[in-house]
Amino acid sequence: MITPNRDRVASTLPLVSVIIPAYNAEAFIEKTLKSVLSQTYQNLEVLVVDDGSQDRTPEIIKSIAQQDKRVVLLQQKNAGVAAARNLGIEKSQGEFIAPIDADDIWYPENIEKQVQCFLESDPSVGLVYSWSVDIDQDDVPTGIFRAAKIEGEVYVTLVGHNFIGNASASMIRRDCLQQVGGYNCQLKEQAAQGCEDWDIYLRIAEVCQFRVVPDFLIGYRKITNSMSRDSTQMAKSHHLVMQAVRQRHPEIPTALYGFSSSSLYIYFAHQSHYFKDHQTTLFWLGQAIKSDFVTPYLRLGFYLLALQSILGLVLQLVRAKVGVAENQSFKSKEIKNRMTLDDIKRKERAIKLKVLVGDAFHYFIPKLTQAPKLKLKYETIKKSVLN
Repeated sequence: MITPNRDRVASTLPLVSVIIPAYNAEAFIEKTLKSVLSQTYQNLEVLVVDDGSQDRTPEIIKSIAQQDKRVVLLQQKNAGVAAARNLGIEKSQGEFIAPIDADDIWYPENIEKQVQCFLESDPSVGLVYSWSVDIDQDDVPTGIFRAAKIEGEVYVTLVGHNFIGNASASMIRRDCLQQVGGYNCQLKEQAAQGCEDWDIYLRIAEVCQFRVVPDFLIGYRKITNSMSRDSTQMAKSHHLVMQAVRQRHPEIPTALYGFSSSSLYIYFAHQSHYFKDHQTTLFWLGQAIKSDFVTPYLRLGFYLLALQSILGLVLQLVRAKVGVAENQSFKSKEIKNRMTLDDIKRKERAIKLKVLVGDAFHYFIPKLTQAPKLKLKYETIKKSVLN
């Protein structure tokens, strides 16, 4: 660990700039900031960018900033999450940039372990990510998690699947981020927000290598009205991001883009199923088949999800007159089956299976194409960091 002696002077360690875009985030911004300020790694500056909020978000941030001078509030007219992140990065001074969304949380050792990973890695490493768990409105894990050990040259793998999973799980070397030009503001202009993080991960993967901290250190909040639930807009965002990738890398087989879309749509289906929206679940399963007529049928989960959704839809139709009682039953079940982070960590078989599938994907997919340009760019960023 970086700080075995807690009396060590924090300023001797690299400064980490935490960037938090916030729009109408009064429900969770205090929890998010508390998780950031409670990190075991203390040499932080925390730039919160209020993106034209119309609720109490700025007041909450100002109150916290008065208590902890590491917190700085920046404000702009509503311009979207990409513009907010870019403003925060522009005003920051850290050697490393750590984005986190205004409703997510970090567990205490996240920054410490990510910085340690950077310090132990080659300078060509531009991004370090941690594992994440989905949490509900009360910070309770839902049982869904992301775990992968995909490292090194990850570009082609990342085209097929966003194994990092969210915008709050990464730390990025400033030199690398400056080289790729920041977050893409054009997605909002095209009514296609949602894949800004995937887009920048891809551009970073063109010039830098990735490393992972194999520990659950991110709480990724899933609620019914979060932006990540706006699947239609996110699907459009994904299409535009992949369109740009096609133009830059014509050597990548077309089939990989179909697989990428299909995997995303199955993810949407899982999210819809969790919130008992069976009709939307079946819609996205159908879209997955349209995008890739082969791989969905190879997933056992595809059949289980389809069967559960059909049965659930039938039951909803039959029990339409007692819908309130059904919702109350669902809430009671949630309370009864509440999990802890330790419960997730004990799912050893499920974790190993996810890691194994990710490793296999990372091994076989890049063999479909060669990308010699990427290795040359690694040398460029490495020389930049060393100088």
